[in-house]
Amino acid sequence: MSNPTVIRRQNVLNLFQQFAEEQMRAGVPPKGLEQAFAQKLQISPSMWSQIKSSRPIGDKLARQIESACAQPVAWLDEERQPQGLSSAEQQFIAMALKAWRATNAEGRKRLKLLMKEFIG
Repeated sequence: MSNPTVIRRQNVLNLFQQFAEEQMRAGVPPKGLEQAFAQKLQISPSMWSQIKSSRPIGDKLARQIESACAQPVAWLDEERQPQGLSSAEQQFIAMALKAWRATNAEGRKRLKLLMKEFIG
């Protein structure tokens, strides 16, 4: 049997991924999506950050998250096949986003050119 803490974390990260993809498809910019998801879950952005990294999700918080995301009770507790981006892909996107946000317009232009050059 797998670790319930790990299963819950993976499932809530999948819920965030779905939330972020829906928001971006609707034209919402990526900046602020973490805070918006925390607000949807009725938790602080700080708590969301802790959950993503290491904080265990207790039963009360798990039920709160399920309710906020319109999932049935105990949905977070069930092991699922990964959906969406892999962990490595998520790390790459996070790194690219960090680079994008850390630079100015000229730096962003250079980042775009590098990506275009790489993909041919």
